[in-house]
Amino acid sequence: MSFDLQPHLKGELVELRPLAPEDWNDLFAVASDPLIWEQHPESDRYKEDIFKVFFREALECGGAFVVIDRKSQQIIGSTRFYGYDPDKSEIEVGWTFLARKYWGGRCNREMKQLMLAHAFKFVETVVFLVGETNIRSQKAMEKIGAIRNGIVTRTYGNHPPALNVKYIITKS
Repeated sequence: MSFDLQPHLKGELVELRPLAPEDWNDLFAVASDPLIWEQHPESDRYKEDIFKVFFREALECGGAFVVIDRKSQQIIGSTRFYGYDPDKSEIEVGWTFLARKYWGGRCNREMKQLMLAHAFKFVETVVFLVGETNIRSQKAMEKIGAIRNGIVTRTYGNHPPALNVKYIITKS
């Protein structure tokens, strides 16, 4: 059975559907808030030219979603599956951001639960990489039960390589 990288996932609060080119305006409206990116290794991602690269890469990866508030039907963020490795039986979940209005609530947890439930149909391990200085996202990972599993380096856009905390959740 091959991994479906872009299923349509629905929860009580949020819906994840495949990212499409016509989502640009609504998603950039969310992403243009500088405070979303202040702890991220690519802290200038709120700028249109920088976000255009992020958006293009999201479309090209074939695993990106928009996150929709089910009540308002508004796009409130994005996330993606990335780097499926059938030999290691793992996939990464990342590149996640939500509008600040949705921080600290149940939306991130539900989004991750939907993605984990789907991923565990195909893999044993889900990996998350979080910028070393992104304490807010590290706390969010720990809230959903992710376990720290080392430090790795990743390059974001035209920025120098950045250290990331690697988290994992394994199928139970």
